[in-house]
Amino acid sequence: MAEYSINKGIGKPAEFQGLKAQYLFIFAGGLLAVFIVFVVMYMIGIGQWICIGFGLIAASILIRLTFSLNKRYGEYGLMKTFARKKHPFYVINRKRINKLFLNQKNETV
Repeated sequence: MAEYSINKGIGKPAEFQGLKAQYLFIFAGGLLAVFIVFVVMYMIGIGQWICIGFGLIAASILIRLTFSLNKRYGEYGLMKTFARKKHPFYVINRKRINKLFLNQKNETV
């Protein structure tokens, strides 16, 4: 009888070198942006060593920031932080109290 291994990674987020979930996309997108800026700088005519230095410094800063965000906020913490900032602190209702309890059919004229 054939024996098959069970995939134990079902339902878990993608992970690479400790980076989880959205941090992988931030990391990959950031490296792609650094590469594009590097190529544009080189094609404009900026010196080769300046372009290489910029690429190395920008990539190292990106790596450090991405890993620090991953460590600080965890898998879903960054999304929760952005959602919390969009949530209003309080709701303003400027209607009188007796208007709140009136039948809605009267107002749909």
